[in-house]
Amino acid sequence: MTRAVVRYDTGDAPPPKVDMSTTLAWFAMPSPVLTASGCAASGRELDQFFDISAMGAMVTKSIMLDARSGRATPRMAETPSGMLNSIGLQGPGIHDFIEHDLAWLRERGVRTVVSIAGSTTQEYEDLAKILRQHEGIDAIEVNISCPNVADRGQVFACRADTASGVVASVRRSTDPSVPVLVKLSPDVTDIATIAVACDRAGADGLTLINTTLGMVIDTDTMRPALAGVTGGLSGPAIRPIAVRCVWQVRQALPDIPILGVGGIRTGRDALEFILAGAHAVSVGTVVFHDPSAPMRVHAELAVELAARGFSRVSDAISYAHRPEDADLSSDAEDDELNPPEWV
Repeated sequence: MTRAVVRYDTGDAPPPKVDMSTTLAWFAMPSPVLTASGCAASGRELDQFFDISAMGAMVTKSIMLDARSGRATPRMAETPSGMLNSIGLQGPGIHDFIEHDLAWLRERGVRTVVSIAGSTTQEYEDLAKILRQHEGIDAIEVNISCPNVADRGQVFACRADTASGVVASVRRSTDPSVPVLVKLSPDVTDIATIAVACDRAGADGLTLINTTLGMVIDTDTMRPALAGVTGGLSGPAIRPIAVRCVWQVRQALPDIPILGVGGIRTGRDALEFILAGAHAVSVGTVVFHDPSAPMRVHAELAVELAARGFSRVSDAISYAHRPEDADLSSDAEDDELNPPEWV
């Protein structure tokens, strides 16, 4: 991406006094800003630029049972207001991840959401059982929606029955004290239907959304720009799609925790997701040209909330669903972090 980073200049003014704490299910965080899976591995690179333990949480790159080399190169292409990637779930495998990355995250004191992916329901179940034996995991994100697979039949999130099957299997295999979040795809006719199926199968929360399937043609070679032909589109271009998905799922499921992700570049972008119904947000593609983006977005979001009279981020969750004549000040005595009754 080539667009300049938008920064907020507050001069010598002290940071606004806004309570930025939030929860995803029963997973409490001091910040509503997390990383997005796949954009920063397990955080070692980002830790050179800021203390990653200060974020809400680190969402790891999706881990599979065995080591995976990913798809052939070229695997990335720049697009207007975003990028297309066809990495293909490259990774070291679950045991290497636990030994090196999870151990490092635990040593650093980083709140950790482990993202898992599999090609069969059994693989997801096996991953959950392995992770159950280890500490330092605050939540599990079940990636059933990666578009970068050769077999589109592996995108479990495209059907309610396959999605719910994976969710039920992971939920019964995971430590009951660890929340299970399910990452859904926008490439469906009705994302709310898929979300409801996951909720009924035992999901403790939802991550909305994964990248959307796209394609670029190289007009010089007159062939697909990516070796895998198609890839996942991310960046600001998909933000309106992601906000729409959060809105629709929040209307269908007023109480389910939502982690909003998709094209967030500034605190104002993050605020859109929260007003639409997200309890927290993940920052992804922007870190490729601004590695400190998670903390910048946190600071900018606090400014945006204060400017609109919010003293707590929790009061802004789902606010866009509220009747226009509702009184913001009435939220002040409500200590719950869940969406208000008017959703």
